Amino acid sequence: MTASSESSATKAEPLRGLVLLPTYNERENLAAIVAAIHAARPELDILVIDDASPDGTGALADAIATADARVLVLHRQGKEGLGRAYLDGFARALASPKGYTHLIQMDADFSHDPAHLDAMLEAARDGADVVVGSRYVAGGRTVGWSRRRRLLSRAGGTYARAVLGVGVRDLTAGFVCYRRGVLEALDLAGVEASGYGFQIEMKYRSVRAGFTVVEVPIAFPDRQHGTSKMSLGIMVEALGLVWRLRWRDRGATRGTRARGARA
Repeated sequence: MTASSESSATKAEPLRGLVLLPTYNERENLAAIVAAIHAARPELDILVIDDASPDGTGALADAIATADARVLVLHRQGKEGLGRAYLDGFARALASPKGYTHLIQMDADFSHDPAHLDAMLEAARDGADVVVGSRYVAGGRTVGWSRRRRLLSRAGGTYARAVLGVGVRDLTAGFVCYRRGVLEALDLAGVEASGYGFQIEMKYRSVRAGFTVVEVPIAFPDRQHGTSKMSLGIMVEALGLVWRLRWRDRGATRGTRARGARA
């Protein structure tokens, strides 16, 4: 079955979603974001993926999970990067007997408003394989950002799109819904990026595999509490990643053609 025909077949299937919520020192936000997600979409389960937060986020997550069967907790031994957290979450979700059909990435700091879940899940029901909560399509916007931050973000996205040759306007977006079949088809063990470049790599791999990526507009405010995890090192990693992805795939294409010619 092709990616397009498989996505068409999923339209009539019931949607069972799991929100993946990576945390590191998010104690101030956790209870509120869990409550907001369930107020918006009560049927969704939530997997808190905590990287041994020294502020007690993990213990709070356990307490919330004890009181609410829709909340699950995955404790990791330390801070290994956003990408590794999501990959561990994907593995846990795909192995779950609950049979989740869609996995949703979200930040725990309210930069991703749970009110946008309706539009994202509607796009998923309409057959999108990957739904991106996008700041940079018509109707999308950032709120409370400095002019410098907006320029850097847009320039980085434009740069990545140009190098990789894909049309997704918000490649660095972290509010993303994946159909289960996408994650099962991709080589998750081969994902290279561990930081924010993970968001670029996953979207690029999805496009290259022939899956349908749909962007829906969101408002993206600055975080309400806590400290941003973004750093110069993370930005440098993402800029270098796009070239490695391009040249890796270019080399693979050449190798395939060469083997075909010899055959």
